[in-house]
Amino acid sequence: MLSYPHPSDRPSLTPQNFDTSPSRARLPNFSMTAPIQTLPAALVQRMAAGEVIDSLAAVVRELAENALDAGANRITLVLWADQWRVQVADNGAGLTLDDLQQAALPHSTSKLTQADELWNVRSLGFRGEALHSLAQLADLEIGSRSVKSLDGWWVTYDRQGNPVDMEVAAIAPGTIVRISNLFADWQARRQSLPSLAQQLRTIQLIIYHLALCHPHVTWQVQQGDRPWFAIWGSETPQQILPQLLRDLSPTDLHHSEHTVVDDHDLQLTLGLPDRCHRYRPDWVKVAVNGRIVRLPELEQSILNAFRRTLPRERHPVCFAHLRLPPDQVDWNRHPAKAELYLKHLDDVRSQLYDAIQTALQQSRSQLQANFYSGRMGQLIRSAEAEGTYPSRQIPFPGGLVADGTEDSDAPTVQAELPSSELRAIAQLHQMYIVAEHSTGIWLIEQHIAHERVLYEHLCQQWQVVSVEPPLILSQLRPAQVEQLQRLNLELAPFGDDLWAVRTLPQALDHREDRADALVELSLGGDFDSALVATACRTAIRNGTPLSLSEMQTLLEQWQATQNPRTCPHGRPICLQLKETSLSRFFRRHWVIGKSHGI
Repeated sequence: MLSYPHPSDRPSLTPQNFDTSPSRARLPNFSMTAPIQTLPAALVQRMAAGEVIDSLAAVVRELAENALDAGANRITLVLWADQWRVQVADNGAGLTLDDLQQAALPHSTSKLTQADELWNVRSLGFRGEALHSLAQLADLEIGSRSVKSLDGWWVTYDRQGNPVDMEVAAIAPGTIVRISNLFADWQARRQSLPSLAQQLRTIQLIIYHLALCHPHVTWQVQQGDRPWFAIWGSETPQQILPQLLRDLSPTDLHHSEHTVVDDHDLQLTLGLPDRCHRYRPDWVKVAVNGRIVRLPELEQSILNAFRRTLPRERHPVCFAHLRLPPDQVDWNRHPAKAELYLKHLDDVRSQLYDAIQTALQQSRSQLQANFYSGRMGQLIRSAEAEGTYPSRQIPFPGGLVADGTEDSDAPTVQAELPSSELRAIAQLHQMYIVAEHSTGIWLIEQHIAHERVLYEHLCQQWQVVSVEPPLILSQLRPAQVEQLQRLNLELAPFGDDLWAVRTLPQALDHREDRADALVELSLGGDFDSALVATACRTAIRNGTPLSLSEMQTLLEQWQATQNPRTCPHGRPICLQLKETSLSRFFRRHWVIGKSHGI
């Protein structure tokens, strides 16, 4: 940093000091000695409009949120994107003539009356800027009729939000807002916006988000005179998501209400991991009090909760809607309210994680009818289980019970079972267990079912035992040594590039490939990866013959797990064939005479 000892030593900022060649950008000509002054109100308002309304999508968002705040359950949106026109109509409470005269004035709102209510926001909009900003940026018209009035009114506004033309109109209760010539006086802004196709995709995503947060609302969206898409209102997001993701069915989803604490509600809608996942985490959504927001901490908690239920590089479908007391949410972080400040964030993260784990354990649904194509599609359907998976302590192979102690009799602690318990009846190709269920037939792959059992057992109790003589491993990198030590294994140098391992996981104690298994564990990235690798290596291999009693024991162990749908790698474990589908396939409803052409 240069400093000058005396003001007279500073270089003169005269035009002669600047390079005025055409190749150099010229500095703007302004005086640094101009007095500080207050900006004109009109200029301040124009800048405020830029913060709220910055695109076609922002227009749709603000108007749709106003409609929802008015109690609408049917909203119709018409877009003329190439003409920069938008119309939003709703069947909400409507506005009186007095309300219409003030609606577009700056900071005019019915949602706040005093300063304290800024910390007790119970509506989607509250700043009173949207309609005024729209009046500044476009031609604004509003037609509305209050549910308490017999007359409706059409009002046209000037650029300052003042009503300039009012006339009586025949209109149903509700509100219609028309925006024309958006950004007509701001051509630079029009040119800086993304392509119209990209703006339309953003608008579609905004409607999707609002539909998830307010599932009771029906949306009809048009481009000009042509229908674009519609979302039909329902009771829960479980019926909304399949309308947004066409490859889903309501039976692929699980919906649950979960109380976080006394005054907090958490509503969860998630895709069952054995049939519903995506290449990108684009449908991991978090909403707070009716609006989807960006909360990376909670989104990461959702991904962590699904970690050992999905295949590698696949992401869940999950919508979490938090209903929190208004005094715990600060919306004054982002002009579009896409971000917020949340109190007690760490507590909410842990409770969200626990809620997802509970939902994965309790979820029960059936596969969609067209999950499989062709002739098999008529046969293969999933049955909805008639009860939750039982919670039991069942002996593990080798006489180990769930608490990890040795027991020669391998006793079981009985718990209440559903009336329709699985019964093993056969083994298919020494790979699949065929089980009878009250609703039909289940096929369970023996290796991954046993892998799920062992993984959850290892998660609860990871034990290491001494080994004599020690196992000798060679050519271990420093990272591999650190990983084995992280698993509480004892190893020490045993010569040039050799290591002596004196303890190993109990599950590997009697295996002949113990050395290879330890090398595999050393390559894992963390402790959980080691648990998965150990469970996979020690699980029953496909091709191993099992007796009926062994199959029955495995089925009971598998039903007792917390996440019985998938293995730790995310592979589905069970295929369910519904008895009603078998009946339909074999045409048991036919009359014999008709089947013979009589």
